[in-house]
Amino acid sequence: MKHKYFLTLSIVFVLFNNLFSQTTKSIDKIVAYIGDQIILKSDIENTKLQAIQESSPNMSNCEVLDLLIMQKLLLNQAELDSIKISDAQVDGEMENRLRIIENQIGSRQKLEEFYGKSSTQIKIEMKDAIKKKLLTEEMQRQITSSIQITPKEIEEYFYQLPKDSIPYINTKLSFQQIVIFPKITKEDKENTYKKLGDVRESILKGKSFESQARLYSQDPGSASQGGTISASRGMMVPQFEATVFSLKPGEISRIIETDYGYHIIQLVERKGDDYTCKHILMIPEFSRESLNEASIKIEECYGKLKENQITWNEAIKIYSNDNNTKNNYGIITNPITGEQSWSSEDLNQIDQQIYLLTSSLNKGDLTKPTLYFDFYERKQGIRIVRLMDRLPQHLANLKDDYVLIQKATENKKKQEVIKKWVSSKISINYINIDSEFLNCSFMFPWKKS
Repeated sequence: MKHKYFLTLSIVFVLFNNLFSQTTKSIDKIVAYIGDQIILKSDIENTKLQAIQESSPNMSNCEVLDLLIMQKLLLNQAELDSIKISDAQVDGEMENRLRIIENQIGSRQKLEEFYGKSSTQIKIEMKDAIKKKLLTEEMQRQITSSIQITPKEIEEYFYQLPKDSIPYINTKLSFQQIVIFPKITKEDKENTYKKLGDVRESILKGKSFESQARLYSQDPGSASQGGTISASRGMMVPQFEATVFSLKPGEISRIIETDYGYHIIQLVERKGDDYTCKHILMIPEFSRESLNEASIKIEECYGKLKENQITWNEAIKIYSNDNNTKNNYGIITNPITGEQSWSSEDLNQIDQQIYLLTSSLNKGDLTKPTLYFDFYERKQGIRIVRLMDRLPQHLANLKDDYVLIQKATENKKKQEVIKKWVSSKISINYINIDSEFLNCSFMFPWKKS
């Protein structure tokens, strides 16, 4: 159901060509020009490698170049149309990508050790590629924004599929959760503030900022580097950057608060919008009393659910304080696909604990309350997980896989619109392809441009 030529930007955009791909070292060269954009031979190799890592179909160099030219054409048009992508969007996408990779490797520290770079350095090198990726996706979204799919079109698409093209769907799971995050009290914050104040005072009296950062900072990305961060304006949260740009080299800030916790910052150097600083982060931690209080509440909730004294939806309203799931019946959305269902592969990437806890449960069963670390909120909580549904491996059908087939129908229609748009742009864009690829059978007549 997945069309080989559909522009799947997560695959064809060479997002981590220098950071997360390793290709055979050879003399690189430009293989295509599209307006002001270029495609390198290494881009083709890295895209093929990325496709293999994502279990996508094997693609020839010609097929990859075909897709990359389409992507560059979209990027070129996005720049011509002055499409804007905010720094916040770029930062959010960077952090999401790093968290997924970090979860696969084991920790932020292991990620940095593997690539031999701090997370800040990785972000700096990713920033331009991420922005181009988002620009290209936004251009594609604008081109296909008016597309609408009717139920009749979905049925027609499905029934026209050859029988040998209907895919087998692996086991799909869906979950709900009730979460209680222990409260961070005013006293907890005051204790953290005082602790960081003592560290700051010791630095002012002569102790090394770097050694104190290694001992006390709770920022996994910079603590091992003595708190050192190299960044550009727009990459860090506003309160942090406002402080950085108010300091003189060598000066140590007062304690500031951000969404991450409390910081002290020392400016090392600043050149225009680029800067290097050191910082120490301390995150307020809940007290044992807060943890005990949350444990009592979640056990009370679990008991009432098991005794059928309240319904699941009632329990969510009464007990859960997880803003990401509370208003959606506790349903845990798969961040990789955006769907409510999960494959075992996705679970192992994002939340392996759920898979282990629910492997023997039947539909509607609950887990006992368990401690867990929220991947996105980056804080500890206690939760009850409910197995909402378990769909065994099966041949795709309209009843069980309507959303999947709807997306496939929509993708087919988007593909047709994108093809039509590309065809209209070929004649008005400068496109030049290296002679090595002139014998390729491209989807579009690039060679005539």
